[in-house]
Amino acid sequence: MSQASSPANVLWFLPTHGDGRYLGTSTGAREVNFNYLRQVAQAADQLGYYGVLLPTGRSCEDSWVVASAVAPFTERLNYLVAVRPGLQSPSVAARMTATLDRVTNGRLLINVVTGGDPIENKGDGVYLPHNERYEVTREFLAVYSDLLAGKTVNFNGKHIRIEDGRLLFPPVQSPRPKLYFGGSSDAGIDVAVDTVDKYLTWGEPPADVAGKIAKVRAVAEQRGRKLSFGIRLHVIVRETSAEAWAAADDLIKHVTDETIASAQKIFARMDSVGQQRMSQLHGGRRDKLEISPNLWAGVGLVRGGAGTALVGDPITVAARIREYQDLGIDTFILSGYPHLEEAYRFAELVFPLLALDRPDNVTRLRVNTGPFGETIANERVLLQKAAQS
Repeated sequence: MSQASSPANVLWFLPTHGDGRYLGTSTGAREVNFNYLRQVAQAADQLGYYGVLLPTGRSCEDSWVVASAVAPFTERLNYLVAVRPGLQSPSVAARMTATLDRVTNGRLLINVVTGGDPIENKGDGVYLPHNERYEVTREFLAVYSDLLAGKTVNFNGKHIRIEDGRLLFPPVQSPRPKLYFGGSSDAGIDVAVDTVDKYLTWGEPPADVAGKIAKVRAVAEQRGRKLSFGIRLHVIVRETSAEAWAAADDLIKHVTDETIASAQKIFARMDSVGQQRMSQLHGGRRDKLEISPNLWAGVGLVRGGAGTALVGDPITVAARIREYQDLGIDTFILSGYPHLEEAYRFAELVFPLLALDRPDNVTRLRVNTGPFGETIANERVLLQKAAQS
C-alpha cells in the first residue's frame, strides 16, 4: 500500500571522521574540528533538517562528546547518537542518554550500533562472534530501556548481570528517546522487531528495500509490534541532471584502482550482512555504478557503510525519494560532500518539492526588492529592467 502521503523526516550528517570535496584522496580534504562541525550543525538547524546523524567507531570523533558540545549552538535540531552494546554498560549508557536528553531539552535520538568489523571490535575489547553480539544487544536494550522508563532493574542474562539498577534523573522524552537500528542479518532483524522503534537500511535499490521491509514487517506482525522505517543515502543534486552526473564523476576522480582494492579488502573482512549487500551492488567495478535509476554506488567503492547516492536534478531526486516513501520509508538520513555546502544545496533545491513532517522548521525565502535588484538577506530576487527603475 502506498505511503507517499506520509510526511518525511529528513536528517543530515555530521562528518566527525572528516570531510572534503573528493573521495579517496587528501586533495580538497577538510580537518575535523569543533568550529566546522558547529557550522554544519547550525546550517542543518537553520535550514530545517529534522536532525543530524553522528557516526561511531574508531575513525570518528566521539559522538556523545561532539553532540554535547554542538547542541547548545542549535535550537531545533535533533541528534542521532550511538549506543554501543558490548562497549558500554547499559546502566552507564542510560545515564548518559538521560543527561543528554535533558541538556538538549528532548532533542536526542538513539542509534543502536552492534558493530560489524571484527578487527575494530577486537581493538575495543569485543571478541564475540556475529550472532552473540546480537545476543548482547538484546540484553543491553532490555536493561537500558527499562532503566530509562523508570524501572528498578534486576537482570541475570547470558552476557549482562544487573542488580538493583536505577536511574535517578529521567530523560525528557517518555519513556525514552526513540531507538533507531540497522541490521540486515536474520539475527539483527530478530532483535530489531522486539526492541526498537525505527528500522534503518542503507540505500539499496527500491526492489531490494521493499523485500527487506516486507521481511521485517512480517516478523514484527507475528510478534504484535509495528516499526517505522528509515534509509541512509548520500545525495548529489544539481540544477540539471547532466551537472549532477558530472559532479558524481568528479567526486571519485582521484580514486585509483589501488585505493578501491585496498578499501574493498577491508570491507570483505567484515561480518556485517549490510556491508556485504553494499559491496555486492558494485563489485568493486567502476563501469556499473548506476545500479538503479539515479541510484549510484560510486561512494561505496572507497567508503564503508552507506555507499550509494541519489543523483539528479531536484525534480528527479524528489521523485526517487517518493518511491522510497511508497515502500514505507518515512525517515531519510542524507549526506553529501562537502557536507556544509551540500546541506544548503539539498535543502534549497529539494525541500520545496517534499512533504516534510515539520515544514515549519524550514527557512522560508521571501522576495525582498532592493533598490538595485540585488540579493538581500539571502533572498533571491530578479533584476529589474532599466526601463522599470
